[in-house]
Amino acid sequence: MNLVVNGEKLEFAELSTAFNLVDKLGYRDQRIALEVNEKIIPKSSYKEYRLSEGDKVEIIKAVGGG
Repeated sequence: MNLVVNGEKLEFAELSTAFNLVDKLGYRDQRIALEVNEKIIPKSSYKEYRLSEGDKVEIIKAVGGG
């Protein structure tokens, strides 16, 4: 499956859900915001949200500061 993640074209052999993508990219236990084709995907929906060929994904990592 080919996706565009944060502006970079990536190819994955086996990938079906947003959860799989987050896990594969190492964001599983991190605080992130996930957007697919300009739509925010709630964390509670990651396991059910099916990705499609050519989806444009943005992953934004939350950073603490003060």
